[in-house]
Amino acid sequence: MRFRTLALLLLLALITGFAAMNWALFIAPASLNLGLGSIQAPLGLVLLGLLGLLTLAFSLYLAFWQGTVLLETRRHAKEIQAQRELADQAEASRFTELKTVLQAEMAGLAAKLLASQQALSQDMREHSNALAAQIAELDDRMKQG
Repeated sequence: MRFRTLALLLLLALITGFAAMNWALFIAPASLNLGLGSIQAPLGLVLLGLLGLLTLAFSLYLAFWQGTVLLETRRHAKEIQAQRELADQAEASRFTELKTVLQAEMAGLAAKLLASQQALSQDMREHSNALAAQIAELDDRMKQG
């Protein structure tokens, strides 16, 4: 148990013990002035009853307060969960967008690489043809000369 609960139980036990030890005085009748009139009643029992009512009222207030806090905590938990889901969706959206951008970038790079390879192949063909023409010309010169 928590310290506060133990302290309250100890206080309740002390009050109960005090009332039990002085029960004769608690039930002794006394004239009580209520402002508009007076009555004969045991002052100790009246005060003990008022203490009980005060304890009950305080307990009800605490139960209401705890219920309010519990409902508010649940509401906050739902809001946090909704925000978490929203953040997860935003993150997934960013990943999807990043994937799309990277795919477009890779497609662009692949197209550039293909164009570069085709240009290189064309240059190699042209140089190969030029080299073949020069070799043929040298071969013709050697045959003539």
